Amino acid sequence: MAASAVMQTLLATPVASSLVKNQSRVSHLFSATYVPRPRGGASKRVQCKAELDDQMNSEETISTPTPTPTPKKPKVSNKFSDVFAFSGPAPERINGRLAMIGFVAAMAVELSKGQDLFSQISNGGGTWFVGTSILLSVASLIPLFKGVSVESKSDGFMTSNAEMWNGRFAMLGLVALACTEYVSGGTLL
Repeated sequence: MAASAVMQTLLATPVASSLVKNQSRVSHLFSATYVPRPRGGASKRVQCKAELDDQMNSEETISTPTPTPTPKKPKVSNKFSDVFAFSGPAPERINGRLAMIGFVAAMAVELSKGQDLFSQISNGGGTWFVGTSILLSVASLIPLFKGVSVESKSDGFMTSNAEMWNGRFAMLGLVALACTEYVSGGTLL
């Protein structure tokens, strides 16, 4: 941008006649800032081709309405390798759901009993974690293997995109809770 400003100032300022050795006779007639103007009331109208096309299309749509095509829903694959692929629907969604349940459960036990996350896991929380993980994973996989997409069932306030973001924040929250309690040596609250 600075180079553009320098070029504009160089082109806009007139050149001193003492600096230029080879001056033609025409260069004395025009200054460096000469801009040709149309004579009299003559003016040129420039119109973009896209505007012309839009005007022609709008005239056509007024005369003949075109039916709107219905969008096709993408086919959801129910193969095991597609469901559990790195960018597939199952891994992040299931981990997010488990993290949401785990974060709320860890904070509830911490508030009610005063136990930190590591003591919760060592005092029988591990079996609850495994049982909840199996139950939620199976419940999340059944619709995916039937070919039902999560996006087709999301509407209103809780969309599939909101669920993904809530799951991501819950995963980060669990890691932050574990690190904070490990460093401080006690409960968060």
